[in-house]
Amino acid sequence: MKTSQPHTPHFRPHLARRVAAEFVGTALLVTVVVGSGIAAQQLSPRDVGLQLLENSIATALGLAVLILMLGPASGAHFNPVVSLVDWLIGRRTKTGLPTRDLAPYLLAQIGGSITGTLLAGIMFDTAPAFSTTVRASGGHLVGEVVATAGLVLLIFALAHTGKGHVTAAAVGVYIGAAYWFTSSTSFANPAVTIARMFTDTFAGIAPASVAPFILAQLLGGALGLGLLFVFYPAATHTARDVVVPHPVKAH
Repeated sequence: MKTSQPHTPHFRPHLARRVAAEFVGTALLVTVVVGSGIAAQQLSPRDVGLQLLENSIATALGLAVLILMLGPASGAHFNPVVSLVDWLIGRRTKTGLPTRDLAPYLLAQIGGSITGTLLAGIMFDTAPAFSTTVRASGGHLVGEVVATAGLVLLIFALAHTGKGHVTAAAVGVYIGAAYWFTSSTSFANPAVTIARMFTDTFAGIAPASVAPFILAQLLGGALGLGLLFVFYPAATHTARDVVVPHPVKAH
């Protein structure tokens, strides 16, 4: 089996290392999202638009840095939808996330995201509490479908077209923009959605809104996958390069 970088040894980092990277990366991502939301509330208490600007800039920059930092270790999924799609498209060619690794990735992402919320609360001396911010209107759910579909299409298109080196910047820019062009402010991540339930601050989401959001995100992931195959039918062969190109063990 050939890779896009024939000179690179065919190996995949040990599962424990990859799971640890997914846990830490998702934890830090949520710390950035929730922490910057709390800071924005404190710094700009009377201007919600400015709060969103501060929150979106911090999230875009933080996400790009985390992808660069941990991508070579685990692929920097930090998102159950990305892991699920990577597993699905790589099953036939055995280039994506192996089936045995899927559950550990998902558990690490969910556990890491909740840890990130708790860490942000500790830093800002904000006690954990269920959010009271209801978000699951029809418009919000359509926003999540759009945001997640676009994210999946972007990530896997970049991998297929050999532009993985710009993934960190592109994904950060996309999420930063999607904060503004979607009504839901682009959660686009089931793990992050679950975690944001535990903070009654700017970034929070009410527990009753979590399940509808996750369903919308899964639908968006399926839509993004469908669009990927319309535009790039051979994308299954480059699942190994999601999110950052990483060598894999030959099967």
